[in-house]
Amino acid sequence: MPFLWGGTMVQFAGLSIMPFALLVLSDGPRVGPSWLGHAGTALAFLLVGAGAHTTQTAGLALATDLADEEKRPRVIALMYLTMLLGTLISALVLEGMLRDFSAMRLIQVIQGTAVFTIVVNVISLWKQEPRVRGVVEYQKGERRPLFRDAWRTFAQGGQAVRLLTASGLGFFAFNLQDVLLEPYGGEILHLSVASTTQLTALMALGAVVAFWLSAQLLKRRMDPIRLAAMGALFGVIAFALVTFAGPLDSAAVFRAGVVLIGFGEGLFGVGTLSFAMDLRDASQHGIALGAWGAVFAAAEGLSFALSGIMKDWLTLLSAKGALGPALTGPGVPYSTVYVVEIVVLFVTLVALGPLFDVRRAAVDTAGPRAFGLADTPA
Repeated sequence: MPFLWGGTMVQFAGLSIMPFALLVLSDGPRVGPSWLGHAGTALAFLLVGAGAHTTQTAGLALATDLADEEKRPRVIALMYLTMLLGTLISALVLEGMLRDFSAMRLIQVIQGTAVFTIVVNVISLWKQEPRVRGVVEYQKGERRPLFRDAWRTFAQGGQAVRLLTASGLGFFAFNLQDVLLEPYGGEILHLSVASTTQLTALMALGAVVAFWLSAQLLKRRMDPIRLAAMGALFGVIAFALVTFAGPLDSAAVFRAGVVLIGFGEGLFGVGTLSFAMDLRDASQHGIALGAWGAVFAAAEGLSFALSGIMKDWLTLLSAKGALGPALTGPGVPYSTVYVVEIVVLFVTLVALGPLFDVRRAAVDTAGPRAFGLADTPA
């Protein structure tokens, strides 16, 4: 309960200062030092991200404690699916609210979101504290395995390291675009603020379809590494569409690429995680999930940081003409980052190759483990 409430308050604080930080960061009249907008915006997003992930993780843990063991996978699956649907619906709602954009409307919408966050989380917290007392049974003298022992068992044979390397490369490639898609749509394709906000819903839609398709394919005993490779290939197609949307001046091509980014990343994530869960016995599922999630978070954070640095550096080089007379347009920095993502996805396919050979050579008498949305961390 303290983590749910603390995460809610941290997220509320970030959303409360976010609109003002964004307005200071904009090109309008500036009051105070130039770094104030950057610092305020960074702090706002840091608070929102930390609060949201704290609340989300604590909520999933609470659901795990409250649900019976046989019902637990379906409960977590339902929670994860509702979070994806919430992302989809909220993006559409915000798109409608910001259709007539103004500074005052931005403040109203984001601060209204902050209040809404407090209200719904208070409702979810109501009378939960008594329910979780005594849920976890502790045995005297019980000794849980040390992390280093569990990791040594999980990584035995080297397959885990290869998998986590391929996963890190893939997630880095898929997320390098995250902070650039909306500016690309606004600056290059001249989309409105409402239209660029809609991109989050399109990507979430692609991910939901990918989860459903992955479940069907894995039920038919499809190799999870082949599924991950399919996701990487769809990612190559997606970034090619996004890259060509600028020269073609086509918002439709751009939106199709965004949907395929979510679809490809969904297939890739399900495939790599399913393979990780099959590396060892059921007692190792926790460390497999944790290692995979840690690689995902690290790759995501690194890609967010590097994408902005790469874009600014390429913009500076392009403005100076250092890239040549043909590469001076405003879309060049964005397109270069997208091409880098395509290259990294091809490297990911190379990294997945040995894992496919290992999987194909292995004798699995029990058959593949059924995949559920519960296995995918939010």
